[in-house]
This record gives sequence, C-alpha cells and structure tokens, in this order.
Amino acid sequence: MAKLIFLTSLVLASFNNLEAHELNPARLTLDEVETNSFEVVWRFPSNVLTKPGSVVYPSNCQETVNSLPEIEGKYQVTTSRFICESDLRNQEISIQFFDGGQFEGLVSVNNPKMTIPGESNLYPTNYFWLGVEHLLSGIDHLIFVLGLIFIVVGFKTLIKTITAFTIAHSITLALSVTNTFQLPQSSAEALIALTLIYLAIEVGENKKYQRTPWLLAFGFGLLHGFGFAGALSEIGFSDSSLVYSLLFFNLGIEAGQLLVLPFFVLIVWLFNRVKITNFIYQFSSYLIGGIACFWLIERITKIVI
Repeated sequence: MAKLIFLTSLVLASFNNLEAHELNPARLTLDEVETNSFEVVWRFPSNVLTKPGSVVYPSNCQETVNSLPEIEGKYQVTTSRFICESDLRNQEISIQFFDGGQFEGLVSVNNPKMTIPGESNLYPTNYFWLGVEHLLSGIDHLIFVLGLIFIVVGFKTLIKTITAFTIAHSITLALSVTNTFQLPQSSAEALIALTLIYLAIEVGENKKYQRTPWLLAFGFGLLHGFGFAGALSEIGFSDSSLVYSLLFFNLGIEAGQLLVLPFFVLIVWLFNRVKITNFIYQFSSYLIGGIACFWLIERITKIVI
C-alpha cells in the first residue's frame, strides 16, 4: 500500500504538465465577392504562445486592405481583401467561390498545404482525419475507453459496450452541431471528468459487468459526444456540407477508437494474467481518478473564474 501511495504521488506531482486535448485550430475563410476579388477572415488561436501564423497567397494576388487584429473568444481575427489576376482553383488555398462552387479542407502543422481541385469537391474527407487526430490526442476519451475495458467481462459484452458508447456520442454530437440541443463546452468537459472519476471507483472496486455495462457506456457516451461537438464547432464548416462534415468527423473518431482498442484489450488481458492483479487495479484506479480530479478542479475553476 505504501508503494501504491508513493507511485500515485509521483503521478500527481506531474499533473501540472498534463492537460486534456483542446482542439483549437486556425481557420482561414475566403469569399469571392467579385470575379477574382476576395474577402478574407483569418482566425488564429489567441492562446498559442507564438506569433500568429501568416497566410501566403499566390504570387498573382495582391492585398488591398488589411485590418488590425481583434480578439474574438479564443481567436485573434484579422480581415483583409485581395485581388488576383486569375482563378484560384488548383492553388494552395481554401476558398468559397463567387459562382457557388466551393472547397472545404483542413491543414495542420505536419501538412500545412492543400490544393483546391478544378472540379467541385463533394466530400470533406479531411474531417475524417481530423476525427482520428482528435480521438488519438484526446487523453480523457482514451482513458474512458481503457477504463471500460477494465470493468467489462467477455468479448461480446465488450463489443456491445463500445457500440453503445459509439451510438451515444454520435447522437449528442449530431444534436449539438445542428443546434438542436447544446451543452456549454466548459460544462461538458467538467462532466466528462466526473465520468472518469466514477469509472475509477468502479475499477478500484474491481467490479465486473457481465450483462449491462452498455447502459453505463451509453449514458456517459452522451456526455462525451458534447465534448466531440465542441471540437468540431470550434473548427467550423459550411452549412452546405454539414451532413458530410459531421459524418466524416464521426467516422474518424470511430476509426481512431478501433485503432487503440486492440492495444487496450491486450494491456488489460496481460494485467489479468499476472499475480499482482489487485495491485494493478488499485493503482489504475488511483491513476485514473487522480487525473480526473485534476481535470475536474481545473475545468470548474475555468467556469467560475
């Protein structure tokens, strides 16, 4: 027990560097107001401790107006206008065209460029990879999935549980993104931390669900869906591609979940084969619960302050 407390203390001591994933990307919007004349809105995260990224336009474009940056929520917003000598299709920029045609895509630090195709792009497949990235970098969601595996008995029961979690967060993701029913992002994040605390208690008591763990997964999955929705809403999407953006983002989340699931199952299976199973379950409980308590305090503090 003394070793367990010591190890847990070491983990808690490192929590100042531990944060749940906050998806807060930059966003560039271009509207063609006249032929080859564009209005630009550049939103860059204000909480990034570096100078705002700059947009590099094609050499045949000239900027005519550029406003001073303004703070809007989490973003530093700059508006400008520029004129180009030719069409921007097949250029490395994302834009909504004056004739109604459009292209919507995403870039990242690792892949900062995209090419606008000459033909209309119907499916915003970049949202699929965004969903994968969000799931794999969302520590709180990954911990929840791992915790579920600890308390589930049987492969069929596990499949039902993960399916219930998937269906639940898909429902609230759709409801929130379509503005049918929404939960403030800060409140959703705090409630997600509470689900981890509850799960940690179940793991610590070495509870095993053989019949209805999917009820637990479904209920908590509804809350996690609001967390996913907050990430997608921060990025934004055009109304015309709402259904496809939502679909591909959700598919990306499921793909990411399927990627980590075999590794988590293997880890828990190995834990159950060693002689110190009780110690591992207790330590896992303290670890999950400690992280979740840290997040809960941090997130409630942000709501209050």
